[in-house]
Amino acid sequence: MCGITGFLDTKGFTEEAATAVIARMANAVAHRGPDDEGRWLDARHGVALGHKRLSIVDLSPAGHQPMTSAGGRFVMVFNGEIYNHDELRAALAHPPAWRGHSDTESLLAGFEAFGIEETFRRSVGMFGAAVWDREKACLTLVRDRLGEKPLYYGWQGATLLFGSELSSLVVHPAFLGEVDQGALSAFLKLGYVPAPYSIYRGISKLPPGTSVTFRSGAVTEPEPVAYWSLVEAAARGAKEPFAGSDEEAVDELERLLSRSVKGQLMSDVPLGAFLSGGVDSSTIVALMQRLGSEPVKTFTIGFAESGFDESQAARDVARHLGTDHSELLVTPAEAQGVIPQLASIYGEPFGDSSAIPTTIVAGLARRDVTVALSGDGGDELFAGYGRYHRTTRVWSRAASMPQATRRMATLALRTLPANAIQNVLMRFEVGQFPHLFSERVRGLQAVFGSKDVEALYDVRVSNWPDPAAILQSGAAASRSFAAATSIGRADPTERMMAFDTLAYLPDDVLVKVDRAAMSHSLETRVPLLDHRVVEFAWSLPHGFKVRDGEEKWLLKRLLHKLVPRELVDRPKQGFGVPIHEWLRGPLRGWAEDLLSVEALEGSGPFRAAPVRELWRQHLAGKADWQYRLWPALMYQQWARERR
Repeated sequence: MCGITGFLDTKGFTEEAATAVIARMANAVAHRGPDDEGRWLDARHGVALGHKRLSIVDLSPAGHQPMTSAGGRFVMVFNGEIYNHDELRAALAHPPAWRGHSDTESLLAGFEAFGIEETFRRSVGMFGAAVWDREKACLTLVRDRLGEKPLYYGWQGATLLFGSELSSLVVHPAFLGEVDQGALSAFLKLGYVPAPYSIYRGISKLPPGTSVTFRSGAVTEPEPVAYWSLVEAAARGAKEPFAGSDEEAVDELERLLSRSVKGQLMSDVPLGAFLSGGVDSSTIVALMQRLGSEPVKTFTIGFAESGFDESQAARDVARHLGTDHSELLVTPAEAQGVIPQLASIYGEPFGDSSAIPTTIVAGLARRDVTVALSGDGGDELFAGYGRYHRTTRVWSRAASMPQATRRMATLALRTLPANAIQNVLMRFEVGQFPHLFSERVRGLQAVFGSKDVEALYDVRVSNWPDPAAILQSGAAASRSFAAATSIGRADPTERMMAFDTLAYLPDDVLVKVDRAAMSHSLETRVPLLDHRVVEFAWSLPHGFKVRDGEEKWLLKRLLHKLVPRELVDRPKQGFGVPIHEWLRGPLRGWAEDLLSVEALEGSGPFRAAPVRELWRQHLAGKADWQYRLWPALMYQQWARERR
């Protein structure tokens, strides 16, 4: 894993000045690659490439970047891993005299033989890359299919900037730094900034599965071109669904996932895995243990608050599998100590509070390994989120009611205090998960007023359903289910899963894991997101994912072959911290400072009155508004640190 960065200056530059700038840009992502560094410049065309290397495969100088192809045509900076790069080498009719065994060198040889896009189409892996074609004088940026690795880019005046993280763009003299109010509104709504936007105007995230090419000498804004599409893969799966038996489905998933895990064991440095004890991570670790020759190093953290502690479940699975297990019991003070680091770790506001434990467990893992596999992606691929079932169930009931009844119910639910509804849910439905109360209240209030299931789901996964109401700019957050509804699936759960895979997974889950891990110079890999596993999952009829009310049905059948079901068949808990309690306790002073009228309106973008009212209700215990307050706090903290 590495940090890449660079720029294309249409006005040209002097080598001395550009060398200093690209050095600063690379140093801003030094945490992504502490083992080596390099830069390459072409003053004639105004191109500068910078690289920080975390040495994983081929630790020798032969893996140094920026790297030039054997024929001299292509120069590349690369962040990621190509797990099948030996297959790329074997496919070459006329291979070069290899300098080493890095996947970067394999890609460059592929460019000369097959072209850039075709080479990445043949590749299995995760990556963000920038390739300079010296023959055509053009720069191509490319990102992996599911968005495991980040890549930002955008014009700032006459200069195109790009990099693995925003921090490298910010230090360039041409960087403007204007906050995009629409992106801010979307952030408050979702808790993350959705692609293609970033928090800065003019700077975009390259969408997963796409590439974009810029010609030297002209400021152009070409549209990214897809070399792989989840929507197309899902549509193909709908037209040509898996038609085998239950046993055949389990066997095929086992084959594909075993192949993925085996490929992702590629490493010249110590490797381990995150283990929560849940279905996804337990499956990955069980396959690693079966495929490897030594006990897998596994890592988990625990909390004193029992509702947030998964350490016992992880311990039970680790003991059964015989892993070399490390566990850290984290105090509230230690967890809260991570909060001041979040703005610099993520580079833009990030409102998912599970970034806190993720950062801690990454630090634990880095003590012993340089690479860690994770179980992310299982919920999106196999319908693991309870909100899918709840949304579909409640919508079907609401949709069957007469319009007049729905209107009356909507009025009644909007009139009743949120805490009154919350108390009922606490007693009869929610039970042991107080951190989910506000989500359920918002969802119930939205049920009867939504025009379709997509509109209902939009509300249920939104922190601020109407963020424009609290912003001085009044900027609205646009959010579209257009792509998710074009997958050719009638089942609303499938459309919700598609939306999460297109947005929530790459822009929240994978961002969280990548930035948290790379802040400790730890590489993470996600076997469930091998695109061949993803394509198989989308070929499965829905009954293989949810059967008789059981979520992740097929993935659990595979896991039960590897781990006794009593160890893993337990309620889904999630990976979070009790932010709602901390805001009323040890974090109260910090939050009060950021949510003061002066901070909100004087130097911030907010209208103070509505935010202060929710803060008052939260402190009084009348409602749990953590999911609205936390993104606002994260923005305020980020904005304060950038001033």
